[in-house]
Amino acid sequence: MRFKKTSVVGLAIFAGVIASSQAMASEVKITPLGSHDGEFCRLDRAMVFEDPDGTRLLYDAGRTVAGADDPRLGKIDAVLVSHMHGDHVGDRHIAKVNEGSCSKPEFPTVSLPNTNSVNIAAAKNAKIITGSEMPKFFGAKLKSVGADPKNSQLVRFGASRKIGGVTITTVPAVHSNGIAGAMIGGDLGDHLDAAGLTAYAGPPTGYVLTFSNGLVAYLSGDTGVTAEQKIVVGDQYKAKLVVMNIGDTFTTGPKEAAYVVNDLIKPASVIISHANEPATEGGKVIAGTRSEMFMKLSAAPTYLPLSGMTMSFDGMGKCTSGC
Repeated sequence: MRFKKTSVVGLAIFAGVIASSQAMASEVKITPLGSHDGEFCRLDRAMVFEDPDGTRLLYDAGRTVAGADDPRLGKIDAVLVSHMHGDHVGDRHIAKVNEGSCSKPEFPTVSLPNTNSVNIAAAKNAKIITGSEMPKFFGAKLKSVGADPKNSQLVRFGASRKIGGVTITTVPAVHSNGIAGAMIGGDLGDHLDAAGLTAYAGPPTGYVLTFSNGLVAYLSGDTGVTAEQKIVVGDQYKAKLVVMNIGDTFTTGPKEAAYVVNDLIKPASVIISHANEPATEGGKVIAGTRSEMFMKLSAAPTYLPLSGMTMSFDGMGKCTSGC
């Protein structure tokens, strides 16, 4: 009888371990790729989203991914680009992490006219998923570096495209989206620069990602407040996780971003993005920063995107580890 009781207890423990492992396996993992390990620095934009099925998406590679050989990248199935500004698409990038300071990272490697995003997608044989008028531009860039131009794929507002277990759609963002002459190259690029003009790439975008565990995440890109944040992101898709820009002047500031989160979307969790400041020291938020202000104003649990530190989220948007 004692043996049977022990067996029952053992089986219960084993079942609990299995259930716990299955729960962990069904979570979305998010890893920020910033300029300095364990910190949230001034020009950090990039994040890798990993679906429970292993699909991996790189969002706004920008300047803090050390090119396609950055060991933090691993497998990448798709690259998402919210808009064509250099700090998001990657006009230059770090040579390695922890160079310079958190307030003034060093970006010695110029990636023009291709951009960091194109170079990464080409090396990883990844799709570039964008909306607006950006896919044709990225297709030409992929072709110029010997990659398949068909890997640049369109998903316009109201539609969706699936990569692995992740359904991707774009949503409107209110921002600018010009292509700098240096990204175009040649005489046309020179003429644009000389005239003080940029090429038009259509409206910028945000993304709504629906993962295989049911998690719906909104990636704001660079934007002001939009009606679609309530009607589409909140009411239609019912996003439970928001990656929200708070940088002020160029995008929503912390007060405006808090309004979006608290009144329009009402998610279960928020990750700060695009703060345009050295927001942390020793992994802790610095007093008096925009990041601290937003964290105080946000009604939802709010997390700092500390570079290299992976966070896991369940289907309801709750952060379960690395929080």
